[in-house]
Amino acid sequence: MRYLLLLIVLSPWTLAGPGSQALTEENTRWPGVTDENFELFSFDGYRLFRYRSPTPQGSDYATTINTLQLQRLLQQDPKPALLDVQPIPWNGVFIQQKPRLHLPGSMWLPNVGQGEPEARWLEYYRKNLKQLSGGDKHYPLVIYCTADCWMSWNAVKRAASLGYSNIFWYRNGTDGWVEHDLPLELAEPESFPP
Repeated sequence: MRYLLLLIVLSPWTLAGPGSQALTEENTRWPGVTDENFELFSFDGYRLFRYRSPTPQGSDYATTINTLQLQRLLQQDPKPALLDVQPIPWNGVFIQQKPRLHLPGSMWLPNVGQGEPEARWLEYYRKNLKQLSGGDKHYPLVIYCTADCWMSWNAVKRAASLGYSNIFWYRNGTDGWVEHDLPLELAEPESFPP
């Protein structure tokens, strides 16, 4: 009986009722989470489903930038590290149905923006972030995917949870880059597992 009561008390449905005060308080921390779409997010605020849909205008964990701001940022010293998180299927190997083109000089880490990744994907992300930043958690990182891609939003949040503090979210990603007639290069995913 105590076990059943605990399940009822801790059940997400107890937090998710219409007009729930707890849900409203949490929403102030997670842009894009509303009473209508809360079931799309994990308890700690990562998007779990429908990754290709409109994203919030910004993130609490990064500075959101447009193409012109990114171009200016790329002229600064130190030049920021570019991180492409566009997902692709994994079945023991990455399965590319068509070539991925991304911003020149980027590192491609597919699938690190999943809402609830396995431990090996987290380690893959952790290891490659360390390599990109040279171990400096304040090194500027630009994280992107395509427009309307929650994978990049999740990856930004996750990088912040790993202690990175100088993160830029290029919200429109490769779509925004192409809209400005800027060149892309053929991408190859970093080898997995770590």
